[in-house]
Amino acid sequence: MPTVPTSPTAAQLPARTAAVWAALDPLVGAGTPLRILDVGGGSGMFAVPLARLGHSVTVVDPSADALATLHRRAQTDGVGERVRGVQGDGDLLHEVLADDGGYDLALCHSVLEVVDDPAVTLREVAGALRPGGTVSLAVANRAGAVLARAVAGHPVEALAVLRDQETVPGRGGRRRFTHGDLLVLVDGAGLTAGEWRGVSVVADLLEAASGADPTAVRNLELALAETSPYREVAAGLHLLATRP
Repeated sequence: MPTVPTSPTAAQLPARTAAVWAALDPLVGAGTPLRILDVGGGSGMFAVPLARLGHSVTVVDPSADALATLHRRAQTDGVGERVRGVQGDGDLLHEVLADDGGYDLALCHSVLEVVDDPAVTLREVAGALRPGGTVSLAVANRAGAVLARAVAGHPVEALAVLRDQETVPGRGGRRRFTHGDLLVLVDGAGLTAGEWRGVSVVADLLEAASGADPTAVRNLELALAETSPYREVAAGLHLLATRP
């Protein structure tokens, strides 16, 4: 069985995703190839780096164009045999994957914001895991969106985001979550919540600043991602949860 090389966080990946990779490091860099499911990850932003580490990745995405991009990227990087694209929706994984369950790790990044029912989708993702498997959840953070609009000079929009608890996907908006919202969803899916981080606490702001050192931005982002009260106002939230 092949071993897994150094974790991707050793490379200078974008600071915005550094916190997510840091959370995944203990799993994907532990030395054992994993069966990974990436729901909604059609273009391969996570799937291809994970395949380069030696893992086997199945990507489920409704977009044929995104899956075509995934295929090209995987082939270009020489990991085409370890990446499989399947067209379908996250809330129908039991049909899309048939009996192909038992994944060690499932990624559900920027998906719950736009699906018809986040609870149904997360239950489907949980059901695809083996006992003891892990879900990596990344979602837009309500508090971060409120503050972003406020500091940009749009107080009316900020108040609307604060009050809009039931944004309807497909109508120009997306859901945003609090940490508490995630805990409710995780519990409803029969999962056990683990550690959580803020995603892009300051990375987007600092990377836009002229002369900001990328390494310094990355280091600051990683430090703030696990620290309250900063993680509570990040652009996104990341949480790991396990299937008992």
